Amino acid sequence: MIKMVRNEDAFTGLEAAIVLIAFIVVAAVFSYVMLGAGFFATGEAQRSVQTGVAQASSNLELSGPVIVAASNTDDEVAEISFFLRLAAGGASVDMKKVTFTVSTKDEMKTYGYTDVTPTWYANGAEQSTTDQNNMLEKFELVKITIPVDDLTNAIGRNERFTVEVKPDIGAALPINRVAPPDLVKGNNYEVY
Repeated sequence: MIKMVRNEDAFTGLEAAIVLIAFIVVAAVFSYVMLGAGFFATGEAQRSVQTGVAQASSNLELSGPVIVAASNTDDEVAEISFFLRLAAGGASVDMKKVTFTVSTKDEMKTYGYTDVTPTWYANGAEQSTTDQNNMLEKFELVKITIPVDDLTNAIGRNERFTVEVKPDIGAALPINRVAPPDLVKGNNYEVY
């Protein structure tokens, strides 16, 4: 009599293949979830860094000298003038939202855009105020003239003063200078 022996080798191979495929599917789903979370975290970190850099760096920079005009009393500064332009790669700045703080050892006063006299330049030529949108953009300059003769303690000879230009977004631009040792009425002086 012949005995029939059942061979189950192929069935065991099929079970192993199914288990292996299940592990591969679970690993693929897990790795997809982990990669997605990693990409999301990387994007958020990049966005945070870009926002921090935009807020930490100033969009404005000084262009040219700082000029002071002597008052009628010969020993005080009447006006401070300087040119502003966008920093390299800086976004446009709404000048109506910029404030200017003038400080000395005795006093500090803040001026708004309406308190100063802006003169706009584009492509090297002065622009009329009717054409301006008050946005400082690429290839534009604005000359700011701050009347400081209304300070309680006027800026005198050899006195150190600071003008801080504060845009609504970004870091402030400090301008530290010393008044000239001699001030004659009607004259303008470049200060360092």
